[in-house]
Amino acid sequence: MSAAREYAQGEHYEWPRPPTGGWTADDLDRLPNLPPHTELIDGNLVFMSPQTRFHTRTIHFLVSVLTAQAPEHLEAIAEMTIKLDKRNRPEPDVLVVPLAADTGPRQTSFRPEDVILAVEVVSDDSVERDREVKPAKYARAGFGHYWRVEENEGLPVVYVYELDPATKSYGLSGIHHKQLKLDRPFPMDIDLTGVTRRGFTANG
Repeated sequence: MSAAREYAQGEHYEWPRPPTGGWTADDLDRLPNLPPHTELIDGNLVFMSPQTRFHTRTIHFLVSVLTAQAPEHLEAIAEMTIKLDKRNRPEPDVLVVPLAADTGPRQTSFRPEDVILAVEVVSDDSVERDREVKPAKYARAGFGHYWRVEENEGLPVVYVYELDPATKSYGLSGIHHKQLKLDRPFPMDIDLTGVTRRGFTANG
């Protein structure tokens, strides 16, 4: 039963109280009754609000087309956490990682060095995190590629960033409407308007 339902039915539910110094990355695997997709940012638990149709469809669309177009040794996967450090365990909306990073069916997170591409689809409550907080953390962790996806008239607009390894910061390499054609981190050609169609074709 969800915490909200317990509350609505008059049952007592107490949200976890942070210990001195805040929560740690490993606590996400131990704390009971956390809402799905809880993240840890700077030792604080971040809960996901109800998601829009655009947000959910865009995640599913990107996983489908990236899986279809990625080299055989890579896979796209939705909503898995990354243990950046003791106080940070974010959950990008989409990741591209090596198949070799699979540690088994009970795996709950990846290592920073596993991440080829991280994608965040912006929600109303995640604008600041996706535009400012998370990119800085992902860059410091060494993620070579980061995309921020925003909605415009029902379609995704993809802001593509590439890491400058000398400064550990991202540079914007392009803003893509309707078509996303790149050669890094691997060759891809994605029709972004496909997010509105029932069923996603293999080539986007």
